[in-house]
Amino acid sequence: MIKPNTLKRGDKIAVVSLSWGGLGDPEYIHKYEIAKARLEQEFGLEVVAMPHALLGTKYVLEHPEDRAKDLMDAFQDETIKGIICAIGGNDTIRTLPYIDFDIIKNNPKIFMGYSDTTVNHFMMKKAGLISFYGPTIMCEIGEYVKMFDYTKEAIENILFHDSENLEISSSPIWSSDYVPWSEENKNIAKKLREEEHGYEIIQGSGTVEGEILGGCLEVFPMMYGTEIWPNKEEWQDKILLIETSEEKPTPEELESLLKSLGEKEILEAIKGILVGKPQDEVYYEEYKEVYKKVLKEYQKDTLPVLYNVNIGHAYPTGILPLGTKVRVDFDNKKVILLESATKEQNPVKKK
Repeated sequence: MIKPNTLKRGDKIAVVSLSWGGLGDPEYIHKYEIAKARLEQEFGLEVVAMPHALLGTKYVLEHPEDRAKDLMDAFQDETIKGIICAIGGNDTIRTLPYIDFDIIKNNPKIFMGYSDTTVNHFMMKKAGLISFYGPTIMCEIGEYVKMFDYTKEAIENILFHDSENLEISSSPIWSSDYVPWSEENKNIAKKLREEEHGYEIIQGSGTVEGEILGGCLEVFPMMYGTEIWPNKEEWQDKILLIETSEEKPTPEELESLLKSLGEKEILEAIKGILVGKPQDEVYYEEYKEVYKKVLKEYQKDTLPVLYNVNIGHAYPTGILPLGTKVRVDFDNKKVILLESATKEQNPVKKK
């Protein structure tokens, strides 16, 4: 897999709206301004919105070709060093006909987002580029009052530095608080709670190593049968990342989604599973039983599964580099990056 360059202070970052276009709506544009100021002041980045990113819900919905053009143009612009998604949604798949995978392959740079952006991550996989399943502009970077420390540290540690041997630890706090998106609420912070579970092992033991592949489970069916869905050989020996959205699928819905992976022989191919914390811990215990049930039905009752990872729709969320080799120690509940997800910009050659 191709590694993008590590970010540094002064780099230009592009914002793209590849699914829902709400970032540009009058009632939400303040979230962009919060995120822009935060990236510039706290990380020293220059932030630009691509031409169609802030045109609002209606325009973005009606023009998937312009969403894709923004992405392609951002990759081709040599002054842009990273791309961050505005938010997810449910419409990214309609950009697929307009994607040039060679453009991505030949212009590697950091690409980050989650949820419906899972589709884009599988595009990156097809192009051979490591990508970053992590925070977005509207949600985490544009969080009211301040970013979660856990998220901020993940950005710093994984995007700005060599991340080889970095341990991805469980967050000591979490939140199920909901603060409505309205400019009048911008001084209201989410209430925090102490994490009582940490990483949990649903089943299995030992240590496995492999590249991470996956994303938001509910998005997977939209990619089935398309050119970006990996074949069985491409799933072989991967560590599957699964997280679920704010829609909070019922245990029965989760069971059906997992069975679809079983029927596609993906559960047979992989070496282990990382499962994100269910948002607000809804169905927290029920989901664990579903995983055990489905994996037993597919004769995978020893496949190791690590549960309650701070990724995707969890608050706070971290970053997992897709396509990067990791070690998951199920006995000691540790996730460690075995290689840096990025490479140094313009490294000085050793004499």
